[in-house]
Amino acid sequence: MTNMKRTLFSLLFIAPFLLGAQTPQWIWPDRSEANETVYFRKVIELPAGAVKSAKLQATCDNGFTLLINGKKALSGSNWNSNYATDVAKLLQPGKPNVLAAEGTNEGGIAGLVVKLALDIAGKKQTIVTDTTWQTTRKAGKGWEQVNYKADGWKSAIATGKMGDSPWGNVFAGPGRTAEVALKAASNEIEVAKGFKVDLIYTVPKGQQGSWVAICVDDKGRLIASDQGNKGLYRIDVSGEEAKVEKLETNITSAQGLLYAHGALWVNINGGGASGVHRLTDTDGDNQFDKDEHIMPLRAGGEHGPHGLVLSPDGKHIYMIGGNMTPMPTDKIKKTLVPPIWKEDHLLKRLPDANGHARNIRAPGGWIARFDKDGKNWETVAIGFRNSYDMAFNVAGELFAYDSDMEWDAGAPWYRPTRLYHIASGADFGWRTGDGKWPAWFPDCLPGVYDIGPGSPVGVTSGLGAKYPAKYQKAIYCLDWTYGTISAMHLKAEGASYSGEREEFVASSRLRLTDAVINPHDGAMYFTVGGRGQQSALYRVTYTGKESTAAVKAGPVSEDRQARRMLEALHKRDDSAPVKAWKYLGSKDRHLRWAARVALEHQPWDEWSAEALAEKDPQAMLTALLALARTGEAELQPKILARLNTLDWQGLDIAQRAELLRVYQLAFIRMGKPNAADAAAVEKKLDAVFPAPVNLLNYELVTLLVYLESPNVIAKTLKLLAQSTDQSKYDWAESLLARNAGYGRAFAAAAASPPQRDQIHYAKELRNLAKHWTKEQRLEYFRWYRKAEKFRGGNSFAKFLRNFRNEALAHAPQAERDAIAALAREPVETGPPFEIDTKVEMGVVSPLKFDLTEFKVKAGAGVALTFNNNDKMPMIHNLVLVKPGARFEVVSAAANMGAKGLVNEFVPKSDKVIAFTPLVLHRNTYTLYFRAPAKPGKYEYVCTYPGHGLTMWGTMVVE
Repeated sequence: MTNMKRTLFSLLFIAPFLLGAQTPQWIWPDRSEANETVYFRKVIELPAGAVKSAKLQATCDNGFTLLINGKKALSGSNWNSNYATDVAKLLQPGKPNVLAAEGTNEGGIAGLVVKLALDIAGKKQTIVTDTTWQTTRKAGKGWEQVNYKADGWKSAIATGKMGDSPWGNVFAGPGRTAEVALKAASNEIEVAKGFKVDLIYTVPKGQQGSWVAICVDDKGRLIASDQGNKGLYRIDVSGEEAKVEKLETNITSAQGLLYAHGALWVNINGGGASGVHRLTDTDGDNQFDKDEHIMPLRAGGEHGPHGLVLSPDGKHIYMIGGNMTPMPTDKIKKTLVPPIWKEDHLLKRLPDANGHARNIRAPGGWIARFDKDGKNWETVAIGFRNSYDMAFNVAGELFAYDSDMEWDAGAPWYRPTRLYHIASGADFGWRTGDGKWPAWFPDCLPGVYDIGPGSPVGVTSGLGAKYPAKYQKAIYCLDWTYGTISAMHLKAEGASYSGEREEFVASSRLRLTDAVINPHDGAMYFTVGGRGQQSALYRVTYTGKESTAAVKAGPVSEDRQARRMLEALHKRDDSAPVKAWKYLGSKDRHLRWAARVALEHQPWDEWSAEALAEKDPQAMLTALLALARTGEAELQPKILARLNTLDWQGLDIAQRAELLRVYQLAFIRMGKPNAADAAAVEKKLDAVFPAPVNLLNYELVTLLVYLESPNVIAKTLKLLAQSTDQSKYDWAESLLARNAGYGRAFAAAAASPPQRDQIHYAKELRNLAKHWTKEQRLEYFRWYRKAEKFRGGNSFAKFLRNFRNEALAHAPQAERDAIAALAREPVETGPPFEIDTKVEMGVVSPLKFDLTEFKVKAGAGVALTFNNNDKMPMIHNLVLVKPGARFEVVSAAANMGAKGLVNEFVPKSDKVIAFTPLVLHRNTYTLYFRAPAKPGKYEYVCTYPGHGLTMWGTMVVE
């Protein structure tokens, strides 16, 4: 009788396996379509014997976690995926086993579907979801254990069977769980030598969202936030498996987390709670029960309130906001940045051609700090696009990683993602549209290192890591788009830093979001996710043999001491002008910056006399820059007069560029100059345009167009005919390969490639309404036909179209038919006739062509490509003359005087056969001509004054 009962008992459990093997059913407690979490159980008794295989498949609309005998077996958040794994090690043959699942629905029809295919000692059995499973909406403690008494649970209903609409046959596809996919991605991760990366937790997206911010508390536990509405989570990483609990708070959508001063500081991006909060545990129950909204901030999508970081001395908490986070200047009264920021464009700036951030103005993104009580806020730096995070290095200096605008790819105003050293009072020059300031502008600060295209997210310092010293000192920059953690190794240079980049962690399958060093175990932890992506937590540990002893800050250099002394004057201080003055002429850009900012915090009338009397060229430029930014319009004639006294030839290239920018700011801030002052400046600048380098010509064109110079059109059109090699990037091209979709625009730009210098000149010329001849205007609009072949980002072509349309608005109606007819002309970028001979020529120092003779056939078509690759930044041309005429032509060019630059230093003479324009340093120009029909020796020479005596050669016509 006993044996009969045992046999019957076993058959009762085995029978469902056989019956259910037909088709799995989608099950739920009822037909509710609410946002909810529900629970399921199925107890089974397995026969004794070795488990050869146990393939588990499952999914749920919308998400699930499935456990076997209390241990996690599988999870997923995409109902359309066939999540699968082998669970043989979790089963207990010959004993009761329990399958327990937590399912979530996010609205609409719901269902859980499971299939377990078993092979135990050669006996194959299948278990599927059906109406024999038990379910509830409220599970008690231990519900996932086999001996749990499921009182009050009821039978599930079937909402459909596998293959039914709307799901279809999900199990027909290949098995792919979120965890399996992430583990596969882990195997593809490249990591620096001596380190290893481990996946320690896969985030169930349906329940815990997609994590975008992480910090560590005083007990070594991690705290993470969902980007959406799933809340905050505490993760204990001290054991073999990560233990995750949801914090009992309504706070969510944090993009900045910091545990400091016994509180969790949260920077929320989204909703009415957006801004900085302080969460505290007032009753000691390990939960944050008190929420103080310290600083409300308006959310800005993905460009809103972001990271939080504690200063090394613990006195301040720093926060960063993207360029769509309006600075609450009514609440932040103190500022290290002189509160005089403006757009500061001399000519019209166009917003993004697709409308992105078109109404955002200075200060753009910003950094502020406050004390440990959440009070005494002050602005630290401005002019970011969308820096997500920041970190302090071992010397106590702050660094942030700013974003690019990939739609600008190919344009001269494109700025790659870059690491910034956050000096006091800094403005990094982001302005919307095509108005981004170049890094050399003296009224902004440059980056430490241009990393390249990407989407900057978390930044962390290596301090506290059990890593070799080099890696403890590094700043780690995370890029979401290209799945790269860059270890930025900093080198002190003067009052600031330079940097070298090392790829620390990289994988095309990682969507990185944030990172933190846990000082309790010395490991780096980083998260992936964001934008609804599958999220996970990884750990990076050092396995090498180098010492991991904690590093200490070295001695403070004199330059850094001086900079910090000057930064202490970034407020109202009567002693500031005297203390700062000697640094206005410093060779160190950051010292000049700190001194000027100290000056700009003081009333201009207390130091303007000294500025106007300064004789040292560099100190004069710095002082007059400050005066142009802060002074009244009545000072403009005096500022211009002092600038006009500076000898152009006596300045180096950087100082010449700075001179041009101070002229611009005197006009921008103080208005249109009177006729006499305008004429004096125009005369000075026209005499040196074009300059040998594009950096100077960018600003010369801008100023001369503003001053309506009659010569700027002719000179600039010659620059539109010159090209440079822009097929290479200044960053690692391997980045682009990690995300073909985002990298496509940069690859296309490299292949075309767009001539960024030409684009700038065309952009500026569009603002000039007068002095055009019909031929010049047609030549200008013909350039836009050539530019149609340029490729770039999403806004690139539209920007060019908008520039053309604005230029067309200045064209007389009588010329518009001829301009329109250009659209029907073929775009000619090659030679006008068949080429028989190609010649390439460059420059060798001192002042010589690298080819002193070449031969051609009489009457042959010749393409002579002249590359001004001179080691010195000099300007050259190449003039082909008749036999014996070299000295005559060189002498005539030297006597052209002020008209020389306008006419390329090529005299009007029948002795001249063909010539290039003045070719700028590093530019290239191809000259097409037919060789003379008469054989003989024809000389070519550079006719720029002073070059012709040595810079010449012979073309032999045979």
